[in-house]
Amino acid sequence: SNAFMSFSCSGAPKTIPPAWQCWAPVAIGQEPQGNIIGSGIFISPKGVLEHAGSVGLALIIWVLGGGVAALGSLCYAELGVTIPKSGGDYSYVTEIFGGLAGFLLLWSAVLIMYPTSLAVIALTFSNYVLQPVFPNCIPPYNASRILSMVLLLTWVNSSSVRWATRIQDIFTAGKLLALTLIIVVGFIQIFKGNYKELTPSNAFRFWMTPSVGHLALAFLQGSFAFSGWNFLNYVTEELVDPRRNLPRAIFISIPLVTFVYTFTNIAYFTAMSPHELLSSNAVAVTFGEKLLGYFSWVMPVSVALSTFGGINGYLFTSSRLCFSGAREGHLPSLLAMIHVKNCTPIPALLICCLATLIIMLVGDTYTLINYVSFINYLCYGVTIIGLIVLRWRKPKIFRPIKVNLLIPITYLAFWAFLLVFSLYSEPIVCGVGLIIILTGVPVFFLGVYWRNKPKCVNRLIGKAALFCWLGHPQEFSKT
Repeated sequence: SNAFMSFSCSGAPKTIPPAWQCWAPVAIGQEPQGNIIGSGIFISPKGVLEHAGSVGLALIIWVLGGGVAALGSLCYAELGVTIPKSGGDYSYVTEIFGGLAGFLLLWSAVLIMYPTSLAVIALTFSNYVLQPVFPNCIPPYNASRILSMVLLLTWVNSSSVRWATRIQDIFTAGKLLALTLIIVVGFIQIFKGNYKELTPSNAFRFWMTPSVGHLALAFLQGSFAFSGWNFLNYVTEELVDPRRNLPRAIFISIPLVTFVYTFTNIAYFTAMSPHELLSSNAVAVTFGEKLLGYFSWVMPVSVALSTFGGINGYLFTSSRLCFSGAREGHLPSLLAMIHVKNCTPIPALLICCLATLIIMLVGDTYTLINYVSFINYLCYGVTIIGLIVLRWRKPKIFRPIKVNLLIPITYLAFWAFLLVFSLYSEPIVCGVGLIIILTGVPVFFLGVYWRNKPKCVNRLIGKAALFCWLGHPQEFSKT
């Protein structure tokens, strides 16, 4: 460990603090709405409308999606202050249900949730960049994959925490610019009387009769845009006064995001008919071409900036989750290591990058959204079931925040409806996700439960760490 003493994160101290002390300030500084608002609102409207069958029902689904996210956030707020550990869902499920359940949630996050979300955001970035070049057709498959920027941002996150945080701060402005422009132009359109598609007679004119399965898939598409409402729970240990600030963040962010999403969709329908929206490969670009004239270039640029920052943010958060899992012994110790000079979690970043690249090669955007949203909701529901179990097992434990029991029960009723009918409507997509989660069971018993591994395995991990110039943060603090 003496070899690590000459390096520091800032250049002044002679010791390197634990890894999360290097990364945490960024995660804390990002408000929940900054994590929630991402590429989803630029891609999900098409999926929601396709399954809803009418403009009016699509808008109702967006509002209800915000309400469901609010219910889930309140449940997570109670868990966050009752079990004040960083790691979010993973930490709560491990604490309540034990190691196997926690590992399976972590396994699904590392192999499915984060890589698939990254793949969707990366494909959205490339589609919006390429749409002006291919205005009348779908961008070429190879071009959309090559331009995904996953490799570039993995290198940035591996090289410097500071670079990664600056990218996040700068590119957050992109999504705010795009959404503000869309909503303002939408209001101008309404004041001009251009709201034909929003009148009740047209808004609830169904071109198809949606089944219950279609409604479940519409909610899955919309829920992808709201994903991120639980990100603040991943840094509970670093939050200042979480009992006060966690609920405040929820009460401000969720209504704000719901307002932004609903009015963004309303703005889309002031410029496009449902048929035009469904035939568009990049909804915001089509909106800009119709209403912004010479300034239509602003829209693809803004969305590209937004999604670029989204890729960076997901890489940052996924590496933190890998670190938390490795710290608990649920992932290989190699993933708990950071670069001794750059203070970055290179192994975790490389694993997430590799999984993302593989997923991008095997699925289209809307199938991937159904896939990841189903698994997301599965994990959210298991976590909120944990809240009820904890109330039963430990009724006298100190709870600074205690929600009415009707809130988790209402959420779980919706959760059961969504999962059952999503599985019925998309059995292959959702079934593959369940199978991948279950493959974690033998991995848990071989990799975690089996303590006395051969020495050759530990030697192999040590050599890999030395090759990558890595070390455990605990070793840095001892030097």
